[in-house]
Amino acid sequence: MHALTIGATGATGADLLEILLKDDSFKRVDIFVRRAPDLRHEKLNVHVIDFDAPERWRHLVKGDVLFSCLGTTIKAAGSQEAQWKIDYDYQYRFARIARDNGVNNYILVSAGFASPHARFFYSRMKGQLEEAVKALAFEKLTIFNPPILIRKNSDRAMEAVGTQAIRYLNKLGMLRSQKPLPTEVLARAMANSAKRNENGMVALEDQAIWDAAQDEAEKWHHER
Repeated sequence: MHALTIGATGATGADLLEILLKDDSFKRVDIFVRRAPDLRHEKLNVHVIDFDAPERWRHLVKGDVLFSCLGTTIKAAGSQEAQWKIDYDYQYRFARIARDNGVNNYILVSAGFASPHARFFYSRMKGQLEEAVKALAFEKLTIFNPPILIRKNSDRAMEAVGTQAIRYLNKLGMLRSQKPLPTEVLARAMANSAKRNENGMVALEDQAIWDAAQDEAEKWHHER
């Protein structure tokens, strides 16, 4: 399989890239980034691009599956408009180009509680992106709606607080379906989903993501 990835330098994307490079099912991995990572591998092709200039790179977006895990925080972006540009515009434009170029399998990391009618900006943005990529009619579309993520060396203070709070409630038997999800488990579930034989759209959340990760989920629980 020839994999394409955007968001490969983020927490989930970095874990996904490591998995793809080790998995013999993926013979070639192309990543599209704004800055080249300090990584070399015989299967890896790095494309440093300007996401605002698709005419320069659209011809490169060809393969079997596109993994889309690009995203930022409103703090890092600086405004809702800037976050929308990265989380919605860039991802949708890339997905549309991939579809036009014959990529038939699209895997998107969205968010828990995403809805185009959500009250909160982030959830509404993610929900509207989901609806937009559904309209592109990929033969295979997998949307991940993960709960709060456990990221390695995260500097997101609110995320860390939220993780600890949910873990405490989990111990009390509450919100078990919303237990925090390690990015490496999400990444393994994404790689596994690329191999599914059935066409059509699938949305995975909570326990279904853990189930899709299989051995990675068991390994994570064992190590903890």
